[in-house]
Amino acid sequence: MNREEAINLLKKYNKEEFHLRHAITVEKVMQYFAKEKGYDEEFWKLVGLLHDIDFEQYPEEHCQMAPQLLKEINASEELIHAVCSHGYGICSDVKPEHEMEKILFAVDELTGLVWAAAKMRPSKSTKDMEVSSLKKKFKDKKFAAGCSRDIIKQGAEQLGWELDDLFNQTILAMRENEDIIEKEMKNLV
Repeated sequence: MNREEAINLLKKYNKEEFHLRHAITVEKVMQYFAKEKGYDEEFWKLVGLLHDIDFEQYPEEHCQMAPQLLKEINASEELIHAVCSHGYGICSDVKPEHEMEKILFAVDELTGLVWAAAKMRPSKSTKDMEVSSLKKKFKDKKFAAGCSRDIIKQGAEQLGWELDDLFNQTILAMRENEDIIEKEMKNLV
């Protein structure tokens, strides 16, 4: 499977700009972490890109429909397991085992929170965001209420990371890729 096949599958089941942006964002964040940790960037990117493949069209069956959809492009069992593991305890009983799966679990919700916080900044960007400002938004349960703080905390715990470290690394990943994400979005929509 290559990225072009993955993008085509993503676009087949996802039409809303919000979901496409989230997929591209998580793809780039996963690539950042793969590079930082010395893992296969291409595989991590594909997992990030396709992690919510079934969410837009099948929200009530999220992580349940993913294996069937991913088989359309001959996704490996490893990729299917990784995608399904990000919903552990919510919509899936597939437990994150590999470090990559634990990072995906942690950053999925967090990227949404970071992006929402960035949009509230005068710059509308992550480029000048600091951990302290994200922590304020994290503590405000009404802000980006759809982003589960409990899942973000659980993700950090699974990794054995301090929450501030997870925040910092995710901000850095999104900052490094912000312009690339914008360019990708222009090509997708």
